[in-house]
Amino acid sequence: MSLIIITEEIELKMLTNLSMFMMMKKTWFVLLMLLACSPEGESPKPTPVDEGPKQYGVPFANVPVPEDVVMYEINTRAFSAAGNFQGIIDRLDNIKALGVNTIWLMPIHPVGKLKSAGGLGSPYAVQNYLEVNPEFGDLAKLRELVEKAHNKNMAVIIDWVANHTAWDNPWITNKSWYTQDASGNIVIPAGTNWQDVADLNFNNFDMRKAMINAMKYWVLEANIDGFRCDAVDFVPTDFWTKAIAELKKIEGRELILLAEGGKPENFTAGFQMNYAWDFYTNMIQVYKENKTATSIFTTHTAEYTSIPAGAMKLRYTTNHDQSAWEETPIALFGGVQGALSASVVTIFTSAVPLLYSSQEVGQSDLLAFFTRDPIDWSANSSMKAAYETLMSLYNSSEVFRKGTVQSFSTADVAIFTRSFNSEEYLVLVNVRNTEKTAELHTSLQNTTWTNALNEAAETLTTSITLQPFEYRILKK
Repeated sequence: MSLIIITEEIELKMLTNLSMFMMMKKTWFVLLMLLACSPEGESPKPTPVDEGPKQYGVPFANVPVPEDVVMYEINTRAFSAAGNFQGIIDRLDNIKALGVNTIWLMPIHPVGKLKSAGGLGSPYAVQNYLEVNPEFGDLAKLRELVEKAHNKNMAVIIDWVANHTAWDNPWITNKSWYTQDASGNIVIPAGTNWQDVADLNFNNFDMRKAMINAMKYWVLEANIDGFRCDAVDFVPTDFWTKAIAELKKIEGRELILLAEGGKPENFTAGFQMNYAWDFYTNMIQVYKENKTATSIFTTHTAEYTSIPAGAMKLRYTTNHDQSAWEETPIALFGGVQGALSASVVTIFTSAVPLLYSSQEVGQSDLLAFFTRDPIDWSANSSMKAAYETLMSLYNSSEVFRKGTVQSFSTADVAIFTRSFNSEEYLVLVNVRNTEKTAELHTSLQNTTWTNALNEAAETLTTSITLQPFEYRILKK
């Protein structure tokens, strides 16, 4: 106390302005009060500062590089009878058996209740970007799912809906964060009939910042490994450029970034892969409209010459949209064998393969995601075994990811080789539901191979006859 008095007297002599003196006395009074309220020998403790989300758990060390990704999309509502994260945890071994190294969870957030799209509402109408849909569980259960997937050497990415929110999202109170019409009314996304969602205004930089912070939250707090970003081409490219740059600043993280888009700008923004829409459309035309099998490789070449070196296309025979609104692979490609043959072409032509939960057991009816429609996992066990065999082969060699593709196709049979270093594989797929004979290119005539699916030796002559939708994969 005497030290304070002495100090005050010294400073009083130095002050000539009375107001400054009074200010100094007030400062010392506050300090004395703080000292009086603090335990003996301790300094006053500062008010805690919220430093934002923290890294939960240990970042996954084996996130696959884009060309090595084998992706599996999960419709959580349909994946189990309960339609929750625990249902996924219970089947992680089954997913792993398909050769999968990356799980994509459809949106995990609470669903909007206003202007509902029917049933339980669309998971793409996000009610809150920082919460977990209570249908599925909570943050702790999501963390458990991610951790157990990591333990089985699988990365986990989540769907991110940046273009719009539900009408009861708390952001709606910030009206300037949303697109408005001339009368100042918030509107749905232009060119759509999505009545259950409100269009976000990307001219508002506060909204952009909040969006990026929300994305960071899940990388850190749930330890996820990236994002499948919805309707990417609806959102300005410069937003994605900024968002991805900020995500890449997170220390010690390698992220998988998939765009549901088709523009070259997806890659300049930082996405590693986008959708092979042209390839999928062409496959349907081949199987349903008798378009030539040679067109498959024309489309393949066109897709890859339109994107930067090292970028990847995501290829599939179905996903949540196709199986909900169009047709399942069973209907699109002519039954179980047709669906498998279409998958062989799609998987082995140098792209990131996607499997959608239900296709491995031959779901024939449309699979909803606005309602709970559990998958029958007991169906078509032989089809599931065939997928496991195909994906095991795909993962067994770099040739299917790094190898060159050369087509020798005919109108009715897709014939192509994959070559890398000293390895060479020959893939032959009858894309028709009738027996077909194809004349072989001279370079393939009178050659000997091993059937990669059953280890039998095969010697080719000048032609090959394949049963309806039959496929063969031969190794040199």
